[in-house]
Amino acid sequence: MNINDKVSTGLEGFDQVIDNLRLGDNVVWQADSVSDYKKMVGYFAARAGKENMRLVYIRFGSHEQILEESPKVMVYRIDANKGFESFATEIYNVIKKEGRRVLYVFDCLTDLLKYWHSDLMIGNFFKATCPYLYELDTVAYFAIIRNFHTYGTIAGIRETTQLLLDIYQVNNKTYIHPLKVWQRYSPTMFFPHLIQGQEAVCITASSDASELFTNIRRSENRLDYWNIIFNRAKKMLNFSLKRQEATKKRLMYMLIGSDSRMFELCVRYLTLKDILLTASREVGTGFIGGKSVGMLLARKIIEIEGEERFTPLLEPHDSFYIGSDVFYTYIVQNGWWRLRAKQKTKEGYYKYAPELKDKLLHGSFPKDIREQFVQMLEYFGQSPIIIRSSSLLEDNFGNAFAGKYESVFCVNQGTPEDRYEAFEQAIRTVYASTMNEDALNYRMNRGLFELDEQMAILVQRVSGDQYGEYFFPHIAGVGNSSNLYVWDESIDMNSGMLRLVFGLGTRAVDRTDGDYVKVVCLDDPLRIPPMNYEDQNKFSQHRLDTLSFTDNALVIRDLDEILPLDLKTDKKLFMSPDYITAARMRELGYTDRRIPDILDFKKLFTDTEIMPVMREMLALLSKAYDYPVDIEFTANLKKDNSFKINILQCRPLQTKGLGNTVKIPELANEKDCFFSGKGSFMGGSVRLSIDFVVFVQANTYLELNEQGKYAVARQIGLINKEIKGRNVMLVGPGRWGSTTPSLGIPVHYAELCNMTVICEYSSEKAGFMPELSYGSHFFQDIVEAGIFYVAIFDGHKDVIFNPDRILKEENMLPSLLPQSNQFSDVIHIAKSNGMEIYSDIVTQKLLCR
Repeated sequence: MNINDKVSTGLEGFDQVIDNLRLGDNVVWQADSVSDYKKMVGYFAARAGKENMRLVYIRFGSHEQILEESPKVMVYRIDANKGFESFATEIYNVIKKEGRRVLYVFDCLTDLLKYWHSDLMIGNFFKATCPYLYELDTVAYFAIIRNFHTYGTIAGIRETTQLLLDIYQVNNKTYIHPLKVWQRYSPTMFFPHLIQGQEAVCITASSDASELFTNIRRSENRLDYWNIIFNRAKKMLNFSLKRQEATKKRLMYMLIGSDSRMFELCVRYLTLKDILLTASREVGTGFIGGKSVGMLLARKIIEIEGEERFTPLLEPHDSFYIGSDVFYTYIVQNGWWRLRAKQKTKEGYYKYAPELKDKLLHGSFPKDIREQFVQMLEYFGQSPIIIRSSSLLEDNFGNAFAGKYESVFCVNQGTPEDRYEAFEQAIRTVYASTMNEDALNYRMNRGLFELDEQMAILVQRVSGDQYGEYFFPHIAGVGNSSNLYVWDESIDMNSGMLRLVFGLGTRAVDRTDGDYVKVVCLDDPLRIPPMNYEDQNKFSQHRLDTLSFTDNALVIRDLDEILPLDLKTDKKLFMSPDYITAARMRELGYTDRRIPDILDFKKLFTDTEIMPVMREMLALLSKAYDYPVDIEFTANLKKDNSFKINILQCRPLQTKGLGNTVKIPELANEKDCFFSGKGSFMGGSVRLSIDFVVFVQANTYLELNEQGKYAVARQIGLINKEIKGRNVMLVGPGRWGSTTPSLGIPVHYAELCNMTVICEYSSEKAGFMPELSYGSHFFQDIVEAGIFYVAIFDGHKDVIFNPDRILKEENMLPSLLPQSNQFSDVIHIAKSNGMEIYSDIVTQKLLCR
């Protein structure tokens, strides 16, 4: 070894014992106090100063300062309270900036327990940081306080570090006992040594060694600090609620996060007992995430504000929570932290995401976490479960993250080994979804890319029952306490609305291909959205999502295949005779066929109390939140029409607000406007000026093959980038964001996120129809971004639509995007020439001229 690769501890005698420190060494001192560690740092720093070596001090603890800043000591102050990821990333950036052959002194790692409350995360930080220090040929000093950490944490540190040294003060004497010295050995190296000045005297005599160690306190195997805190908190249940309050808040900071509007609601409604019950069902440590918090809070609000009236109607939940610390542990222990740190930078944000996503899909979990997973699965048995994302930023005021992260059903069939592997892979899939393009764009566009986005997971029993080989709830959907999409001036916005489906609720949160959900105004559930009466069957649900025990998967089935099964309740609650279709069949000469059914839920609305209950529960939640809310729910019924409702999640409803009353100009001539109507818009009362209109023509779009339709969607994305910063109205046939090109244009949200207004227009000839899909993930994105939405039902009463107002103007597509000239017959971009759009939420009037 080159003599220049050796570094002194500052104690010449101890240097001889361990054959010096080497470049690359991480040195962990296990001490009884910070002052003992400070003494060793003093020797190290003094020698570094004499040899003119660069010394960096990383200050994060609340204990006494280890080193003072000076020309020879560079001090970086890092805020550990920001959380593991921000802390570890900031230190990574410091190490990267300082470069090679630097000496480091870190504050005592045990102090991190005050901020993170978790031994596991201290071990993760050490494992994430030390390999990088080693690669850069540094020497780094760390300390941990003896008897404060679990054996698992110490074992992880021992495995990672190059030197692990015990330091003791016994009878005013200092002893150092090397426990690990990597790639060095001597016959006396691992004996304890008495430090006398610069000398290190080896304690070899058995009598001296036994006398020394009998004076040293050793602990039994300790619980993680996290568990110690919660175990102590249980004792507070014996005291009054007032005395419990401080303990409850401390635990909430650990499980829920920092002060926020959601935190304040949790303080108001959740008890210490509720928090302890939640913690008892957590795997690992850390936050449980926004989705879990929203679900727990909603159920508690309904219980308290409903004065127990709704409690008998709620299906009990027995959810588990995989703590956010498990996400980081998974990344660190698989060796991906460096990649994660590079991906978190602005230049690496998109560059490294695909690689990290691939790795997240193929990692392994620590043994203790796997054991907890097994216990959870044994609890659920073969009941279907769903593994749902529950990130820190999800379902909060201002950021819904609707549909950005994955949820995965586990039908839970097969051998225990098969079921376990499917469960593990579901977790990996949720973790990997943090690197999905939509999620990355969402965080970037909302200025969140630098924030910690720790991924917790909510594991729920799937609500429903078995019917033949299938498992599903009778009904499911999305509920909004405010109906922001109204098409009739008689609609009471404050009564709320539902997007209702038969079967699993996946169809209610996405714009489904070739199928329609039931839009329910809770002030009058029988009211029909804008459509011709004879088109009710066409614009109803014809398929359902269900779990198949035979296929062990989520499948789509035709209603005709499911309805013959015994549904364990009255099928007439969901189905009504479709006399209109029957009449058409008779006209075609089919006189011997039975009258078909239509899924319209009429008897569910008239013969059960589900709709009034949903309306009241939504009102209770909205009042408690002091804000409109958005929920996901299921309901299951029995033969006597009794029912149980399951609240799966609740979040603040993303809404731009109603705005002030807007006076709508009078039209002298119908041809003076682009469009006008009553209702069928979202975005409140507005007066917006429009610079450009991007218009997709229905007939020419329809003539394209499927590949051509997808190409049009990609062109919209290019236009979206090109016109950023201008007021642009995007107008297209059918559904924007459809997964089926024959029903609309299959854009992603990121391909129209810069638009000011988006319009969907109907074309009876081409078969395109807008869908009232407020409550879907796509529409959540639009409302969050403040994009005004309009549905134009051409030919309906009170609707004026003049496409020629735009199409007669010069098409600017070739000049704006010369490479897109081939799409000029489909996409028409025109200057608006002073066009404005007016809407008034009170009168429900809409005008664009």
